[in-house]
Amino acid sequence: MLRLLQRWLVGLTFLLALSAHVNGDDVNGYEANWYYEVDKQSTWQGDLNARMAAIEEVFKGELGVYVQNLATGEAYSWQADTPWYLASLVKVPIAAQVLAERQAGMLTLDERITLSRSDFVDGAGPVNWHDPGTPISIRYLLEQMITISDNTASDMLINRVGLDAVNTRAHAMVAANGGRPEDIGPITRLVGVRQGVYGQLHPNARALSGMDFIALRQHRLNQRPSALARLLGVNSSALLQPDYDYAFDAYEATGENVGTLRAYGDLLASLYNGTQSGLNADQRQALLDVMQRTHSGEQRLKAGMGDAVNFAHKTGTQHRRSCDAGIATRDDKNTRAGPWVIVTCSRGPLAVSDHERALARVGEALRYSGALGAP
Repeated sequence: MLRLLQRWLVGLTFLLALSAHVNGDDVNGYEANWYYEVDKQSTWQGDLNARMAAIEEVFKGELGVYVQNLATGEAYSWQADTPWYLASLVKVPIAAQVLAERQAGMLTLDERITLSRSDFVDGAGPVNWHDPGTPISIRYLLEQMITISDNTASDMLINRVGLDAVNTRAHAMVAANGGRPEDIGPITRLVGVRQGVYGQLHPNARALSGMDFIALRQHRLNQRPSALARLLGVNSSALLQPDYDYAFDAYEATGENVGTLRAYGDLLASLYNGTQSGLNADQRQALLDVMQRTHSGEQRLKAGMGDAVNFAHKTGTQHRRSCDAGIATRDDKNTRAGPWVIVTCSRGPLAVSDHERALARVGEALRYSGALGAP
């Protein structure tokens, strides 16, 4: 009903403006060349709207999609201006800050950081397979952080370059494409996410270590609150949220690692044309090359967009939430369109497979609607 009302209002505005144009009048102080003030949209956008609505209905959750053609500037939004939990998408600006410091001569990719026991964070990746005391190169940590979303690698790199610098870099990248930096919330360490979520259950959880969260992860989801209570030595009645679902929703509401998909799209666009982001062309290309090697998310957007589309991207997965975002290009000679920034996030079902199927269908919708050039 709300969408029908919005369409009716748009139509009414169009008719009023058209009447003013015909009569040579001004509308609210604007001259009658109103047509040139309107953000014109291609016909594929209406088709994509219909496809998105159908995907959401099957998914039984919410989807957000942002697409920007970096050649023409045309953009598409499906709930892209509301806040979304970005999960591991925040690892792109972490990598960007590492490469910015490489550019400035403040570090080299061959520099080694010694893994300590306090660095361990639960999450995908082989860094946790190494013994404490192992020196690990920044090059290896960068590769693991982006291509398979290793959380321990992420926090080791954040500790090397500084969290404030990462957040400053993220805002500079958004601004470089004319976006709103304030639409990207504060980025935290990955262990900070665990401290934030479990801290919604009990404030003492904010003092727990990465190893504590690794132990909690061994329990089934519905058993983790009671396991936390035992770990903290408190009664379950002292917990502030009824379950993990409520705890994560409360954490997301803090705004940490949250942002609009449009703002994140501007961040990614700076890797293509963002001379104002502070990264030179070599460092921007180096990051895109790593993103091109991403292993995670093969069943997400890439599965739907087809073999003709190359996708340098980063995925993110958290409780009932998944994302996939990057820069898409086409190999075929039948189109000169693009490249495109694509940012998608989902929120809803518990099973990650449900999210991956929905994001694959979004990829198909982009492909067959004409959003990425002729199908």
